[in-house]
Amino acid sequence: MKLVVIDYDSGNLRSVARALECQGVAPLVTSNAADLSVADAVVLPGVGSGPAAMDALNQRGLVVPIKDYIASGKPFLGVCLGLQLLMDRTEEGDKPCLGVVPGDAKLLPPGLKVPHMGWNSVRFNIEHPFLAGIPQDSFFYFVHSYYAAPKDPTGVSGTTEYGIPFCSVYANDNLVATQFHPEKSGPAGLQLYKNFIGMAAH
Repeated sequence: MKLVVIDYDSGNLRSVARALECQGVAPLVTSNAADLSVADAVVLPGVGSGPAAMDALNQRGLVVPIKDYIASGKPFLGVCLGLQLLMDRTEEGDKPCLGVVPGDAKLLPPGLKVPHMGWNSVRFNIEHPFLAGIPQDSFFYFVHSYYAAPKDPTGVSGTTEYGIPFCSVYANDNLVATQFHPEKSGPAGLQLYKNFIGMAAH
């Protein structure tokens, strides 16, 4: 299996790669767009600024290859900022994003401590192979100030409360994404990576 982790200087690549290696897959960490076209599965990690991340993806010529890959129907996983970048735009700098999922990345409401940092639970409301074996209300590790707000609730398969309920898991066919960091979330997070690899194996 060829599993690609996209390197665009906005991700905690080492911990993501290590989590995948724990599941028996040695990922290719790359910024080469050509590697996406031959991948069986792709992970887009992300931390930090949405506008800076989009600039980095554009500079590396990765925007169109990412969108083409997702359209191909093969498994794609966005992590943290990688979920927000799937939206049409981010309120951070009013920057266009990948436009794969209609909606915006929005700043958490005023009055809340940001970033939202630490462990919080996820309420699952849709069954999906990505979520197999994960108990309801499992806890995962979050670090974020913005959240994805898809216009269509169909793919919102997990929600978390922090001042407001927000989309913490998106899962629609081959496209899955989490607002939290599975690689920092213990056994439940590793199970998600295992499930993702399983999606690519089928």
